[in-house]
Amino acid sequence: MKDKWLTDRILYIKNLRNPSDQQRLLLMLSEKTNRTSDEERKFGFILKAEWAEAKAQKARSDVARIVNAEKESARKNRDRELYQAAGLLILAGLVDTKTGSPLIDRGELLGALIGVEETSVTDAVRTEWKRTGDALLASRERPRKN
Repeated sequence: MKDKWLTDRILYIKNLRNPSDQQRLLLMLSEKTNRTSDEERKFGFILKAEWAEAKAQKARSDVARIVNAEKESARKNRDRELYQAAGLLILAGLVDTKTGSPLIDRGELLGALIGVEETSVTDAVRTEWKRTGDALLASRERPRKN
């Protein structure tokens, strides 16, 4: 197992454009057929260091993969929420399904949305809006389930 790793690692180092001093010394000592005891000791130390560096490099790439997967998942969730918000505008008849363009003036649409945001949650009008919206969403959900 270790011999295969060493062979693979030496091949990897040989293909590097700029190997480190440590890696160059490892190559030199690995190619020597008759190493002295001092060279054998150095070879062992460098081999351990290279092994540790390879494990650390793999751990860093594993962590980077996990972090990127988390970012990708968060981005997909955000995109999904944005698409659903756009779907609500389409369902309300405010945005064209094919073009994605608002069917009313953009300023008017934004002003209306700001008005919704500024309306108190306890306001009766807002309660009626919720009731109407929930009913429309429920009517759209039933056909899909069947």
